[in-house]
Amino acid sequence: MENGVGFHESVRSPKTTCGFANIINMCYLCAQIHKLLKMNTIGNIFRFTDFGESHGVAVGGVIDGCPAGIRIDMSAIRHDLDRRAGRISDFPVSQRAKAEPDEVEFLSGLLDGITLGTPIAFVIRNRDARPEDYEALRNVFRPGHADSTYQAKYGIRDYRGGGRASARETAARVVAGAIAKQILQEKGISINAGIVQVGDALEKEQFGEVLQRVQQQGDSIGGVVECKITGMPAGIGEPVFDKLPARLAYAVMSINACRGFDFGQGFQSARMKGSVANLISDGALGGISDGEALIFQCVFKPTPSIAKNVPGRHDVCIALRTPPIVEAMAAITVVDLYFEYLARK
Repeated sequence: MENGVGFHESVRSPKTTCGFANIINMCYLCAQIHKLLKMNTIGNIFRFTDFGESHGVAVGGVIDGCPAGIRIDMSAIRHDLDRRAGRISDFPVSQRAKAEPDEVEFLSGLLDGITLGTPIAFVIRNRDARPEDYEALRNVFRPGHADSTYQAKYGIRDYRGGGRASARETAARVVAGAIAKQILQEKGISINAGIVQVGDALEKEQFGEVLQRVQQQGDSIGGVVECKITGMPAGIGEPVFDKLPARLAYAVMSINACRGFDFGQGFQSARMKGSVANLISDGALGGISDGEALIFQCVFKPTPSIAKNVPGRHDVCIALRTPPIVEAMAAITVVDLYFEYLARK
């Protein structure tokens, strides 16, 4: 370990004389550096980096690679942040989420609401942070949380609501995603997500009853979100490792509590015959968009913080707040791949 980076010993050792061994070690070194650069960043051309902890000063992000000359609709950003916080939902959500005003402060990259083509930096200050509420958990690993794994990885952890592992971090994703969606809308590409299942309930009319029952039990429940992308031209996505569905799965599975990704016909394909499956478009073939609508679903586990164990401002069903986050990660992914598509042309 040197300067916080785990360099392989033979990278520095004068004893290594084999050319192949040097190549292997340099590849290892490059991989380590790449890993450090990418762990809080997503995208190749349209790049988004986020920062901040749940009960720290603020969360925020930096968007690089956004074209100049785009007028940003601030009300659209506000709307998606309100959706994420549950402020426009009839279902019960975390009281902290509703209490946070989520006021976005843009620090750079905009002039009179128009993008300059330079990095767009922004912060969302944590106005309702209560770190003192977690003092009793300073030395406790909560079940179902990332407390123990962060401690194992870093040798230290932010016990104040989970720090980076908290869903509070996703507010920054929503801002970046709202900007990405506006870029895509100019190209005729739309992304819309919604909750389609809560527990065993598949009808929205049943969600309230399920949520009320689980809340009374001091427990939590999981859910499924469906996302539809329309207007994509054929040709978006790269062969093999950067396939469109693979990149979408990578982005969506990075969302807190996401435990599964189902693309197109997904697991239903196991029950289908080829003569039937060939007649159904999933929106991509060979990992490349075919010009048709693309649909995927993702499942979210129950909120690990539950009232029966630790009283607090918990979500009964975290999945209820995730549709704008799913849209954001899909938009960030699609706009990045779209720019790669344009670059090839």
